[in-house]
Amino acid sequence: MTKLSAPKLSGPMLPPATGAAPTKLVVLLHGYGDDGAGLIGLGRYWSPLLPNALFVSPNAPSVCGAFAGGFEWFPLANDQSLPWSEGVRLAAPVLRVFLADLWAQTGLTAADTVLAGFSQGAMMALHVGTGLDERLAGIIGFSGAFLPSDAFAAGIAAKPPVALVHGAEDTVLEAQHSRNAAEELATAGFEVTLHITPGSGHTISDEGLAFASAFLLASNG
Repeated sequence: MTKLSAPKLSGPMLPPATGAAPTKLVVLLHGYGDDGAGLIGLGRYWSPLLPNALFVSPNAPSVCGAFAGGFEWFPLANDQSLPWSEGVRLAAPVLRVFLADLWAQTGLTAADTVLAGFSQGAMMALHVGTGLDERLAGIIGFSGAFLPSDAFAAGIAAKPPVALVHGAEDTVLEAQHSRNAAEELATAGFEVTLHITPGSGHTISDEGLAFASAFLLASNG
């Protein structure tokens, strides 16, 4: 069984623009081979929209074997020796502990929290966020895929609103993954919005970011 290399997550944080104690929390989960610094820029972009929010972008728990200096939530092998569904299941506990620690330290709750991720980070955000007992303020998945948790499958998890964003020309993770996720989540009773960006690849486009920003404001209104 694959073991995580670190029991705790850490990474860059961006305090509220107001300078006051945070009343909202946005957790940003980077993609395969990246690090927290690679996604904290979303916090800088969103900070004027949510000036009372604390933005946190942790490094994934394991050093990435394919990209020097990067991190991974779980290994990606060409032979798929570790299926995505098993990878997210193995990585999920460390993310759940991280969220619990953040809530304990800040006095905030799941209801104050948006979980957002890109690519492999989106897989983690969707897997963990749709499997919690507590209802998050929202989940944003950029260019990801949905690997359901046991709690989701059993219908016992809370149902936060979900926004899915994907590039139509993504050749790393095809946009059909987000279409499938939207259908599965909607069937389970989640409020889901989906945006497929024409001409966009495996990236967060300006159009996709605008869509996600509108969702972020609506979920924190």
